[in-house]
Amino acid sequence: MLQDKDRIFTNLYGDYGFDLSSAKQRGDWKDTKSLIEKGKDWIINEVKVSELRGRGGAGFPTGMKWSFAPKKDANSSRPHYLVINADESEPGTCKDRDILRFEPQKLIEGCLIAAFAVSANVCYVYIRGEYIAESKILQKAIDEAYANSLIGKNASGTGFDFDMFIHMGAGAYICGEETALLESIEGNKGQPRLKPPFPALVGLYGCPTIVNNVETIAVVPTILRRSGKWFAGFGRPRNTGTKIFCISGNVNNPCNVEEEMGVPLKDLIEKHAGGVIGGWDNLQAVIPGGSSMPILSKAICDTIKMDFDALVEAKSGLGTAGIVVIDKSQDIVKVIARIARFYKHESCGQCTPCREGSGWMWRMLVRIQKGEAEIAELDMLMDVTKQIEGHTICAFGEGSSWPVQGLLRHFRTEIEERLNFKNKKIA
Repeated sequence: MLQDKDRIFTNLYGDYGFDLSSAKQRGDWKDTKSLIEKGKDWIINEVKVSELRGRGGAGFPTGMKWSFAPKKDANSSRPHYLVINADESEPGTCKDRDILRFEPQKLIEGCLIAAFAVSANVCYVYIRGEYIAESKILQKAIDEAYANSLIGKNASGTGFDFDMFIHMGAGAYICGEETALLESIEGNKGQPRLKPPFPALVGLYGCPTIVNNVETIAVVPTILRRSGKWFAGFGRPRNTGTKIFCISGNVNNPCNVEEEMGVPLKDLIEKHAGGVIGGWDNLQAVIPGGSSMPILSKAICDTIKMDFDALVEAKSGLGTAGIVVIDKSQDIVKVIARIARFYKHESCGQCTPCREGSGWMWRMLVRIQKGEAEIAELDMLMDVTKQIEGHTICAFGEGSSWPVQGLLRHFRTEIEERLNFKNKKIA
């Protein structure tokens, strides 16, 4: 279990103020100038040593992503941009929201350091449309940082100019995909772009752009102050550091909690979320990383550890670490049908497999839920997921397919029994 002295987000529950003076008392903006004066290469290398991986879902190594940004020379007329993905539209996820409203200065300081490392003088924070209160808090925090010369001209006395702006989305899930997010900022319809070229070379307004999640950037100042080796000391190789886990669903105490990577899922639920309603034996399944990740059966949940590689081995994923607990009172087919309906609604419609397939999956699941399907349709449903997965421009296709695949992988026997029973009853 993570000790209090090792927590990065010491105001995760809003016990103290979000204002600048309160943030400084918690250690924010300490020696920021000296960290930046160590140079871009030192910053990027220290983040690489920490083995920090993106906290937005994909888990891409952060230091490596930053190193993709081209070097900016005196002859270059193209600006570089830093974009913060605060769209957080993944159902079951609310960690970035608490950072925005309770720890905004950590994000702002992290943005300054990251922007310096990738030679970006401008940062846009893309916030989902529903986070109106959070955007107002972040704007107040940005205004305070400007007023105290922490950002702006000669930010923190470093000689580096840095400006930061908020861009509000309009509630589209697809804009959480980094290239759709860039399209949205530019004023276009939020549809993913073909890659390559990748945003690091051709991003916002055709310029080099680094896109990172809120939590990813907010931990950077602490990593640099305490060292990359300190951060890498938590968890195991390729799965290091601390992580905010969002625990919701059929638990006694839904919560966000910062814990060490690799913590057992059972410990998270039992020790932090008050346990499953009705006890651990009443557990049916868990969605481990937001609604787009395949569900896990109770047998796997008994021993699984929460990190990137362990969950991939279990044919699921850490994703955003949005843990949704499902007890035995829930109709598991109905749960996945509701998720499928969400993805059908949120598909941008650009790719035919996703546009048509997401609707097919939802309608088939509703038939199964009502007991109107034939058992042969289960193989047909799996075939639909395979025709979507890997055949779309962005990962939305996988995100809509994986929950259905997880259902068929772990609960096929129960579904077949249900259909057999309904069909016998009709006969």
